[in-house]
Amino acid sequence: MEPLHLRALRKSYPSQPQAVQVLDGITLSIQPGELFFLLGPSGCGKTTLLRCLAGLDFPTTGSIFFGERDVTHLAPHLRETAMVFQSYALWPHLTVEENIAFGLVERKIPAAERSQRVEQALRSVRLEGLGNRAIDQLSGGQQQRVALARALVVRPRCLLLDEPLSNLDAQLRIEMRREIRRIVKENGLTAVYVTHDQEEALAMADRMAILEKGVVAQVGTPEEIYRRPASASVARFIGETNLIEATLVKAEAESIRVNTAAGVFTGQGERATLAAGPGTAVTLSVRPEAWQPAAPDAPNSVTGQVVERVYLGARAQLTLASPLGSLSVVIMNPSAGLTTGQTLTVAAAVQDIVVLPRA
Repeated sequence: MEPLHLRALRKSYPSQPQAVQVLDGITLSIQPGELFFLLGPSGCGKTTLLRCLAGLDFPTTGSIFFGERDVTHLAPHLRETAMVFQSYALWPHLTVEENIAFGLVERKIPAAERSQRVEQALRSVRLEGLGNRAIDQLSGGQQQRVALARALVVRPRCLLLDEPLSNLDAQLRIEMRREIRRIVKENGLTAVYVTHDQEEALAMADRMAILEKGVVAQVGTPEEIYRRPASASVARFIGETNLIEATLVKAEAESIRVNTAAGVFTGQGERATLAAGPGTAVTLSVRPEAWQPAAPDAPNSVTGQVVERVYLGARAQLTLASPLGSLSVVIMNPSAGLTTGQTLTVAAAVQDIVVLPRA
């Protein structure tokens, strides 16, 4: 295992009237054995970045290091990476075993060792006994496992995954999330995983980078990014949130006081927000589950009318018409008396109100 270092990567494509900048100064470090996610909306540059790591594309400027080795302009087969594609890219005329062994044949691995490594890869993805099957005899989940086994069998320094679960149904995606994480950790791999599925990233990642228009908007653990987004756009992209306009009253070491349409709220923010002066326009990010039923005089409270209620068993999703605008509120273990048209006061704890610079 070795770390990956991306240093000031830029990638542009010729176009008229000017070149299209896809990556704009990406700098990242990915630790050995880490399952690292690249996440962002369509067109943000995440797949281009993955292709640069794989050697299927090359940056216009900048460098890529695997450990101490500069691989920026190396061909794919010299990087010792393996890639799992969205489409699986399996050969239908080959058996499961032959698909998995393909990379070993290309590397001229002796037949005895090749057979042993294929069996080992089949066990790793829990497909023992299926080596002689045709690809079209497998389910979607089994085909995904074959694609993973083919990547693992060459013993890559780095495993690259490009939206590998997007073609599976919802239940199978959940199952394969666990399997991919298990396989990566059991094999001690450094893995870089591209997706636009926020839930997938939150469930699987050790750390993640959020990309926006070719730049890194934020890097952190899933919990850090969910609970402490660096911007309104990151907060909006990772999970559901309420974005509320406010103005700064006073910033202190532990808290930030702001004026809202429902009165003074107290939250927490980053250094850039703390440094802003009174009257500065800011945005509050409050997750739906952060709101809790409260007394009308509770700190950080707002009173509104329930205009929509969706019952989801252990929780209810409410839409609250309030002075702060339309609020999304999640109530755990909702009572039967909580109905549309009811007046409800909710409040959020200081640590659940994130004060962000106004976009």
